Amino acid sequence: QVHLVESVGGSVQAGGSLRLSCVVSRATWPTDYNYMAWFRQGSGKEREGVAQIDQYGITVYADSVKGRFTISRDNLKKNLTLQMSSLKPEDTGVYYCAADWRGLGLSPSYTYWGQGTPVTISS
Repeated sequence: QVHLVESVGGSVQAGGSLRLSCVVSRATWPTDYNYMAWFRQGSGKEREGVAQIDQYGITVYADSVKGRFTISRDNLKKNLTLQMSSLKPEDTGVYYCAADWRGLGLSPSYTYWGQGTPVTISS
């Protein structure tokens, strides 16, 4: 079992920046969160992968956020971060952090999920 707790999201104007964090508050096995990722779900849309990072810091990004978002992790602090910049209204949605022992990339098949935090980008 892995319990993920996300920071509060926020609202900014287009072109602004936001930083999301997710903490592994408890985990049965450290390997259970070898792979961590951020997903988002806009209103009426399917959940989509934003970025993934493995335990070595190797990253994968969705094309829609490349060059604007940066995913990072601190393995000692069990913390996952998503730095978002040059935000667009289409980035609006509920953002979820996720974890798994498998390398799933941006597939929404992760085993463990945070509760989700809303992000709103106004034009």
